[in-house]
Amino acid sequence: MTLIINNTDVEQVLTMEATMAVLEEAYADFARGEAVCRPRIDIRIPTSDPAKFYQYGTMEGGSTRGYFAIRMKSDVIWYDEYGGTRTQEKYCVEPGLFCGLVWLFSIENGEPLAIINEGYLQHMRVGADSGIGTRYMAKEDAAVVGMIGSGGMARSHIEALLIARPSVRRVQVFSPTKEHRDAYVKEVRERFEIEAVAVDTAEEAHRGADIVAGCTDAVVPVIFGRHLEPGAHVTCIGGRLDDEAYDRIDVALRLGSAPAPLGLADLGLDDELIAYAARPAYFQQSERGGGRSHGVVLEERAAFLKDLLDGSKPGRSDDQQITYSARGNLQGLQFYAVAGAVYEACKARGLGRELPTEWLLQDIRD
Repeated sequence: MTLIINNTDVEQVLTMEATMAVLEEAYADFARGEAVCRPRIDIRIPTSDPAKFYQYGTMEGGSTRGYFAIRMKSDVIWYDEYGGTRTQEKYCVEPGLFCGLVWLFSIENGEPLAIINEGYLQHMRVGADSGIGTRYMAKEDAAVVGMIGSGGMARSHIEALLIARPSVRRVQVFSPTKEHRDAYVKEVRERFEIEAVAVDTAEEAHRGADIVAGCTDAVVPVIFGRHLEPGAHVTCIGGRLDDEAYDRIDVALRLGSAPAPLGLADLGLDDELIAYAARPAYFQQSERGGGRSHGVVLEERAAFLKDLLDGSKPGRSDDQQITYSARGNLQGLQFYAVAGAVYEACKARGLGRELPTEWLLQDIRD
């Protein structure tokens, strides 16, 4: 039987500690050549509404440990001005609904093992990445988090950051909507029993912060170099850093870059996604993704996780350095690793709905 696993099932079995553990294992496997993935690829097509376009995105990867997964998203996308910033908005079928699925397979016999809603899993795997980067790069006694954003990603991030640095005692959060940041503060106080305050500007969120996390839907800078404190660690999964912030970074951890295809070394890219488009002229405007989504590799300041694991490069070397961590383009690794853990846990607990696997098979050679 193939399991259909929804977000409620995932939430029952997936902890942040487990997510961080399976991702670190996957990255170590990748460094040893036992796991493989490709960068995210998007297909973009203008819709009949000139303000919106359709986007189908996939990323995939697998490991000799036994699992392969492909994650897909089907979205209608547009851009909006909101709270003084520019944001990317999306839906599937109608606003408030989304289509994101992980298909999990066995590498031993090719069997389709599970189809998983990826909403909760997605938030956990992104937060876990930032937690792993923080564990390797932040000051040991980091006490204050500056959180830019107050949505689902900000919630998974604070959980991961507190696991990575139990020394954190205060969170100061900024997001454009006061009600959202106030609700976030209340939840953090009650859930983690630490000090949490809502602030009125991004600058205030940066002030005194040992860790600064960007977790927004913005398509403009949300982390600013002029506001970063000496010794701060930076992670950003929504919005971006401004040029001054990049200039101030002393050491940048990149968890890895997907390999080039066999025999095509020139196609090895640091890009975090590769896009193909119908009516390409429509997408030439940068906010519609007309250029490359090139991953940030800060050359002589960069350290890859494999370098830290084998001791060939250090991470942070003193408490005054400003550090940065980013996943790179290893999303495909994340989905086989976390989906595999979710599948095993759901099977053990009898969660999910069964779909006859033979419905997905055929006797005509493909």
